[in-house]
Amino acid sequence: MEALFSNIFNIEWQQIVMWIIGGVLILLAIKKDMEPALLLPMGFGAILVNLPMSGAVTQVIDGIKEIGVIDILFDSGISNELFPLLLFIGIGAMIDFGPLLANPKLMLFGAAAQMGIFITLIFATLLGFPIKDAASIAIIGAADGPTSIFVANYFQSNYLGPIIVAAYSYMALVPIIQPPVVRMLTTRKERCIRMKYKDVKISKRTRIMFPIIVTIIAGIISPRSVALIGFLMFGNLIRECGVLNSLSETAQNALANLVTLLLGITVAARMTADAFLNTKTLMILALGLFAFVFDTAGGVLFAKLINLFLKSDKKINPMIGAAGISAFPMSARVIHKMGLKEDNQNFLLMHAVGVNVSGQIASVIAGGMIMNYFG
Repeated sequence: MEALFSNIFNIEWQQIVMWIIGGVLILLAIKKDMEPALLLPMGFGAILVNLPMSGAVTQVIDGIKEIGVIDILFDSGISNELFPLLLFIGIGAMIDFGPLLANPKLMLFGAAAQMGIFITLIFATLLGFPIKDAASIAIIGAADGPTSIFVANYFQSNYLGPIIVAAYSYMALVPIIQPPVVRMLTTRKERCIRMKYKDVKISKRTRIMFPIIVTIIAGIISPRSVALIGFLMFGNLIRECGVLNSLSETAQNALANLVTLLLGITVAARMTADAFLNTKTLMILALGLFAFVFDTAGGVLFAKLINLFLKSDKKINPMIGAAGISAFPMSARVIHKMGLKEDNQNFLLMHAVGVNVSGQIASVIAGGMIMNYFG
């Protein structure tokens, strides 16, 4: 009986705190439906790796090293960037670039919405983070989980766990974070601006050539982003080619869901109490929110700037600029709902989707540029 309960005395209060954090993530996934496919396995994984003498992680017991399954998954799927890249195939297969192709200038808003990344990079450096950790933290603002993992892992950041938790938590909190930022930066008159949408027919040839051309251009401008942008565009090419429909459906559903599940529970390898519970983690969470807010603001302010040069009947609803973060399609839906709340006849969805998918591309390129400059 004594042997049965002896492990209780190995429990530390820090581990109990991590159980609570894991429980909160599970609660958000189930009760609030916030990115449940990811937050639930992350929360459960946080509990799993913080049990005393947990067999899920690598341990040295009686002088013998026992390799834990979570560490095996981490080495096989995250340390070599495999899981994020496979997930990008699924995301690419989900994306319809039609609204962006119908109005290519929307790409400018996706680029403007990356402003928070570079501001946060400077700010994190000033706070004392090494440049590679600062660069990894800054990417949180893109609201792009796979890119955050890819960049942080590339730089071998010491804060991979907090960065991933922050990135995906803020993605899940888009409906809570973005509306107040947008309202603070716009007037009601601006939020009520109506934008006409022309249903332009995009040829199949254009849809097929787009992912190929984007990959080539991105590879020239930001060669370190080729893996990310390439797998994203490969997924989209599967969708648009018209001859791989079953593979496209598999990528969008089975592949994306399975990789998300494994990714969520595997990142827990870096959520142990000793690595997670420190002041640096709180700073990273704060900097991630800072980056997220300024990315949102960057898109909105850029739209307001453009409006200074446009005729009254051609003005842009500045709210769509906020969709330039890469939280697809959640951010586009949030902006559309905000437009309907101000004016129930104001349909901004297609414009917001165009900006949103451009933000997906822009965030990957931004991540690649940071790797080029600081790698």
